[in-house]
Amino acid sequence: MYRLMGLLGLLVTAQAAPNPHLPKPSFDTTAPVLPATIDRAVLIVSKTNGWRHFEHIPHSNAVLMKIAQELGRPAFATENGAVFNDDQLERFSVIVLNSASGEFLTAAQRAAFKRFIDRGGGVVALHAAGDDSHVSPWYVDTIIGTTFIGHPGAADHIQAAKLVVDHPEHPVMTGVALPWSPKDEWYSFSRDPATKGMTVLARLDETTYRPGSKLAMGSHPIIWTNPNTRGRVIYSALGHTPESYDDPNHRRILRNAIRWAAR
Repeated sequence: MYRLMGLLGLLVTAQAAPNPHLPKPSFDTTAPVLPATIDRAVLIVSKTNGWRHFEHIPHSNAVLMKIAQELGRPAFATENGAVFNDDQLERFSVIVLNSASGEFLTAAQRAAFKRFIDRGGGVVALHAAGDDSHVSPWYVDTIIGTTFIGHPGAADHIQAAKLVVDHPEHPVMTGVALPWSPKDEWYSFSRDPATKGMTVLARLDETTYRPGSKLAMGSHPIIWTNPNTRGRVIYSALGHTPESYDDPNHRRILRNAIRWAAR
């Protein structure tokens, strides 16, 4: 009996163990202290109140910091949502949402984010920054323009798929070597964001991987921009695995996107 009780206790403990992919949501109220060198800089935000991609975030943050350095811009990486205030955002030219998930901003912080874009600030949103944990109508309309509906799982979770570039002349796609079939976790969406006025830069060729019948889109966008804002906004669904940030083509897209968004 005691052995059974002990096993039950272990089971309860195991069930109560926190899931590192699902941290307890939190909201920040005290802004971080920015280095004096931060001016016309790159803000890298990986705050997660939704699914946390802890596998890639440390490495991708380091890659993004290096890209900013290569572009001659100071950078600041944080998971403190209180940095979204007018005074501090004025010191940045572009915000990179690195798989930032969930509703991680207060209403006041989201309003400061909106003003940042309205005065010409750039946004580069990556991977989980476009998942369905974002429900703010302004965020969905401005950053995403569609709704995430899922990705292949189990043995098909990570697959190689061919990217088709719709606008090779766009600065974000400059220098991307084709053909290119990277391995990634391929997001599907409820509709083509082009129907909401977005400009699709690249799509997936669904004949080159197994999306499954419920996730097939036909025309399957994967990178797009929002041309309807004063600031330059781009979303890329690439970037689930740490290894993807070592792909030369993906790094080129990230570099191009930050440079383009930062003007």
